[in-house]
Amino acid sequence: MTSSTPDRLGFDPARLQAFLQQKLPGLRGDMRLQRIGGGQSNPTFFVSFDNRKLVLRKQPGADILPGAHAVDREARIMQALAQTDVPVPTVLFFHGERDIVGTPFYVMDCLEGRVFESYELPGVTPAERRQMYRSMAETLARLHNVDFAGIGLADYGKPGNYFSRQIGRWGKQWRDTKVKEDAALERLLEWLPANIPASDESSIAHGDYRAGNLMFHPTEPRVIAVLDWELSTLGHPLADLAYHCIAWHTRPDEYYGLRGIDLAAQGIPSEAEHIADYFRVSRRQEPIADFHFVFALFRIAVIFEGIAARAKQGIAVADNAEQVGRLGAVFSQRAMEIVERR
Repeated sequence: MTSSTPDRLGFDPARLQAFLQQKLPGLRGDMRLQRIGGGQSNPTFFVSFDNRKLVLRKQPGADILPGAHAVDREARIMQALAQTDVPVPTVLFFHGERDIVGTPFYVMDCLEGRVFESYELPGVTPAERRQMYRSMAETLARLHNVDFAGIGLADYGKPGNYFSRQIGRWGKQWRDTKVKEDAALERLLEWLPANIPASDESSIAHGDYRAGNLMFHPTEPRVIAVLDWELSTLGHPLADLAYHCIAWHTRPDEYYGLRGIDLAAQGIPSEAEHIADYFRVSRRQEPIADFHFVFALFRIAVIFEGIAARAKQGIAVADNAEQVGRLGAVFSQRAMEIVERR
């Protein structure tokens, strides 16, 4: 069924095959498993049969923070968004018990397309790349335009007071899990609460909207699926947009950034042009501000510090977790660059 042993997988593949064949009648042939790399969080697998290819996403087996790795929320939001113009994979079912793969999991149909970890979108022409960037911006705007209450997600988060709550949450996580001191992060925890904008609108926020979490059509320059909804909630749309734009503030060796690249030659829009593409589709009126970028950089700095903490404890999911975790200090410094230029 698979070349991986149950000990290596953390579960018995024979049990999973029997369960899937009962849950999804018509699957033919032996099951084949392939771990999908690149993530730092929920283990994800291609699950292939002779006549169908699926994707399984599960909680990790190690101890996790309260509220983290909520694969039930991922399944729920993709099922809800299936009735909108936001492209998402088709979720087939969620299984909340631990009896099959050791943790809760969900299964979705596998889409065929292109995923680019890097914002440089290698291997395409500049003209195609420009259209792909426009599709990225427009897809995010369509997500923020969704009437979340109308699709049954009124209770998906706490509307309002988003930034205050998030600064408190991520600040607590930083202090609970930090493996070293970071003076820049401590300074950001003082600056952010004092500079929260007055606007308090809410939308569905993806939470990790970046190139690596988007799937493009196999040949056409358009997004066909938004992936990895683990950090999604009801939040401020401009926090999502600012996070998406972090790439313009960081170098290629700093988590696939664009800083220092000849953007025009590559067909990549400037940050201002990309934001304008978003606002042409978005119903937002409030302009994006320095605060939103500082908050986005602060938040991802804490996320990276959490990855570093898991690496130190030996419970990180990805093989490069220790290397990625070192980026926390890089992103806190990038946030301070914005604060200090004001």
